[in-house]
Amino acid sequence: MNIAEMLALIGIGYSLKLGFRIERPFDYLRIIVNDFLLAFFVFGNVASKDLEYLLRIKIVFLYVLLVITMSLSTSYIYSRIKLRHDPWAGALMVLSVYPNTAALGFPIASLFLDDITPAILYSTTNSMIVIPIVTFIAAHYSSGGASIRKSLLKALKFPPTLANLLALALVVTGIKLPIWLIEPIRTIGWWSIPLLLIYFGSRITLRSFDWRKLAEVGTFRIVIPFIFVLLTLRWANPEVFYSVLVEASMPPAIAANAILAQYRLKSDEAISVTFVLTLLAVGLFILVRAASL
Repeated sequence: MNIAEMLALIGIGYSLKLGFRIERPFDYLRIIVNDFLLAFFVFGNVASKDLEYLLRIKIVFLYVLLVITMSLSTSYIYSRIKLRHDPWAGALMVLSVYPNTAALGFPIASLFLDDITPAILYSTTNSMIVIPIVTFIAAHYSSGGASIRKSLLKALKFPPTLANLLALALVVTGIKLPIWLIEPIRTIGWWSIPLLLIYFGSRITLRSFDWRKLAEVGTFRIVIPFIFVLLTLRWANPEVFYSVLVEASMPPAIAANAILAQYRLKSDEAISVTFVLTLLAVGLFILVRAASL
């Protein structure tokens, strides 16, 4: 999927929203994508890997951990000091930790590289780690600060989280599912990407847009990871450097907004901010591409 196709699907979602003017069809779409297709997508991508394959991408895996830790810790510290008990604190951490590494990251990485395999590896590894984290954060903050045990149980009820943990267990234990089973799962799950883009388009609204929230999410989700990777990984080969640079500094994932909507945690504000940051990120990397020529 290229950038034009991605923007077209977002436009379709926005047009459908204007045409229907009711929320129920989009609520059904969210349920189908969140509870079924996204679970298939996550399981198929993770379960298709093996442990030896994952061990060969040590530098990419290391940067996944570093960027997640950096984005989560900085947004958490900021939230504790500045936002305190505001529910936006949970939404900010979710948006800061969960980048759009697939639907947007892959087409942007292809602006720089013919082979985007490292970008795919980053995205897969990232998904293994962030989905349990963000579902736990969303569950915890939507409960008004419930106990860790209750928040964890609530997060585990989210099907993609269960799918992610099950697939990861298969990889770690060395259980390899047959191709004839994995490929249909991945094919079905792939439809979560275009449908998430359509759903994202249907949620676009600037009535809850806030410049301060844009600056907060942009800082922790894009600016800090971009500067960090630029300063520390410039020595790596171009395939690794550009893949990690792009994937690490993508705007918040559409799936992150779907998760916030699932837990009714500041989703309108999050979608407004994500929409603007998506346009800014596309512009940023077009400029980076032009400067690298």
